[in-house]
Amino acid sequence: MANGKFIAYYRVSTQKQGQSGLGLDAQKQAVLNHLNGGDWELLGDFVEVETGKGSDALDRRPQLKAAIDACKKQGATLIIAKLDRLARNVHFISGLLETGVDFVCADMPQANKVMLQMYSVMAEWERDQISVRTKAALAAAKARGVVLGAAGAANLKPNIEARQQTADNFAGKLKGVIDGMVARGLSQRGMIAELNQLGIKTARGGAWSLVQLQRVMSRF
Repeated sequence: MANGKFIAYYRVSTQKQGQSGLGLDAQKQAVLNHLNGGDWELLGDFVEVETGKGSDALDRRPQLKAAIDACKKQGATLIIAKLDRLARNVHFISGLLETGVDFVCADMPQANKVMLQMYSVMAEWERDQISVRTKAALAAAKARGVVLGAAGAANLKPNIEARQQTADNFAGKLKGVIDGMVARGLSQRGMIAELNQLGIKTARGGAWSLVQLQRVMSRF
């Protein structure tokens, strides 16, 4: 149940989305759903239209800066619909935490600062791996003599060695998180529940299952 003063921040990634409201209504509804009940006051909201790329994202988001300043002046908490509406960038999230402004994600209201940083690590890794997999698939296809664009995505199959390396990298990134869960005495099913609750995706971007967790742990 939410209590206190809040200022909402919404972001859409393109000018087209900003003009159409695509995604914006859903974000606003998510915030209102979180605030439903309790003794709260929504003092205002700020809407940003820009790309999420770049480590200097905060400098390129005047509306987010304005929202943070308003929170400081009015002693309010910054509220957003989803963590990925801020950034998939570890340094950016860390910088936001260091502003001293409290903020809450409607999709992860139980998350503390440590959890938010952990989530941003995995989100950044996932973003980078999408780029790596795409480049590897294109290079592998080209090496096989495939004329790119001529026969569709069926030709873009990364080789086994590249896929194994990607899986090893993913497991290495997640090892510290899982080791911490083991230290806390969580069962494997408990680990799965927490990973899914925190919104941390598998290497393929889906929800966790027991088999997927065991495959990752087998690579430690």
